[in-house]
Amino acid sequence: MAERSMVLIAEKPNRTIWGGIFMIAKLIAIVALAIAANTMAQADEPNHGGILHIYHRETPPSLSIHEEATFSVNVPAMGVFNNLVIYDQHKPQNSMGDIVPELATRWAWDSANTTLTFKLREGVTWHDGKPFTAKDVKCTFDLLQDKAQDKFRKNPRRDLFNNISEVTTNGDFEVALHLKRPQPSLLAMIASGYTPMYPCHVTPAQMRTHPIGTGPYKFVEFKQNESIKLARNENYWKKGLPYLDGIEFTIISNRATAVLAFVAGKVDMTFPTEMTPALIQDIKKQDSTAICEIRPINVSTNLIVNRENPPFDNIELRKAMALALDRKAFIDIIFQGQADAGGTLLPPPEGVWGMPPEMLRTVSGYGDVNKDREQGRAIMAKLGYGPNNPLRIKVSTRNLATYRDPAVVLIDQLKSIYIEGELDPVESSQWFAKIARNDYSVGLNLTGNGIDDPDQAFYENYACGSERNYTHYCNKELEALFDKQSVETDVEKRKKMVWDIDKKLQEDVARPILLHARSGTCWKPYVKNMTIMNNSAYNGYRYEDIWLSK
Repeated sequence: MAERSMVLIAEKPNRTIWGGIFMIAKLIAIVALAIAANTMAQADEPNHGGILHIYHRETPPSLSIHEEATFSVNVPAMGVFNNLVIYDQHKPQNSMGDIVPELATRWAWDSANTTLTFKLREGVTWHDGKPFTAKDVKCTFDLLQDKAQDKFRKNPRRDLFNNISEVTTNGDFEVALHLKRPQPSLLAMIASGYTPMYPCHVTPAQMRTHPIGTGPYKFVEFKQNESIKLARNENYWKKGLPYLDGIEFTIISNRATAVLAFVAGKVDMTFPTEMTPALIQDIKKQDSTAICEIRPINVSTNLIVNRENPPFDNIELRKAMALALDRKAFIDIIFQGQADAGGTLLPPPEGVWGMPPEMLRTVSGYGDVNKDREQGRAIMAKLGYGPNNPLRIKVSTRNLATYRDPAVVLIDQLKSIYIEGELDPVESSQWFAKIARNDYSVGLNLTGNGIDDPDQAFYENYACGSERNYTHYCNKELEALFDKQSVETDVEKRKKMVWDIDKKLQEDVARPILLHARSGTCWKPYVKNMTIMNNSAYNGYRYEDIWLSK
């Protein structure tokens, strides 16, 4: 008994000691959790300060958004400007219901739906201190319509605004757009990142190299082949924004080098929508903390043919070229299967207006590749070409990997119908001007649509005389249908009209669509509040409420 009692007595102090230890450990854990929760809460609260470093894929041709046709310009320049209205920067799927005020506080259509009136925000100043007024809005649309004394050097979206007959002002803070006919899509086009407001008092020439806007960031510096720098606009009309002190774009033309810079922490973010699935896999292997998203970007890769130069003025030859295309091979080789076959409009589900798959399969060239190529070779043989007498061509394309890679695949595929191609890479500063003036024979092009709407795609790329109609396709009867679908307010009725137009464009070999890309963006986890758009690569770069948690 005595021995047993001694054991019990000995156990009691041990229980007391262990109980105290457990209590201390529990308190430490509670304190640690509280500290962690507080740290996380602070990390999720916007911080002011810091420079966001992004790599840029090339030296953009200029920083004038209105004069260019590439998001190489939109990405660094969109933060310099504001629109009248804009797509909500944190809603990935751009839609009419997600258009929010910017320089306009509200807007309204008249009863006939032919006048769109905007009430403008008061107290906004341009970066040089001059006030923003209705006069600036009128000047912007006058420039877009070639009605101003000053002229844009290039005006790729002029045809989008042909339906505006007049722009009138009522005092300094009201402006009205008067239309020739109803056009519901006009507001969507005004909300695009491609439609910023420009100041009356600054020339188009200056806007190319030293843009003045009302946006969250001021232009600081643009060094060819080196960098673009923006700084916080201390007088931004949205009080407290932007959070960042600035954004710096380091120009790195080689994607492998750019990936290394990102992994090493030299840049915080890759150039938007530039990363292929293979590059993202490489990044994630080296930096598992990287946040990467692959999204459709509403950019089609397409074949452009100069139909005015022999022998390409022969529709049969152009049809043979279209029959040589193996779209699945393009998608598998370049995007590891992560891209979509489609017509002019972005395919569903992200695209609202793209042809449904069952209709797409009925279009010539979207069926059995072997049968199509057999038909293509028969056409070429009739035209006098064959294995011992191939047609030799140059395939021009922009000197960027996103252009060169599919151009190489295109050249390989054209061999199947006795066409021998040679790659002709063209620098970005010359590319759009070169094809706009018809200075090419065959090209591999990427066509980006600023919004997911048929009006933008049809008028900009296929209307007779449009600056961006690079193949000079012109079908007046079909163009009349552009107008007819544009007026239609019933979405389901409009879709059927749009599908029929799109099918006709493909059958006419207007601009054969090879694929619609899905591309990726990566950023470090300390870059907060980043949203990548689902159906446009042109509208999501205001970056006024991005912040850094490091």
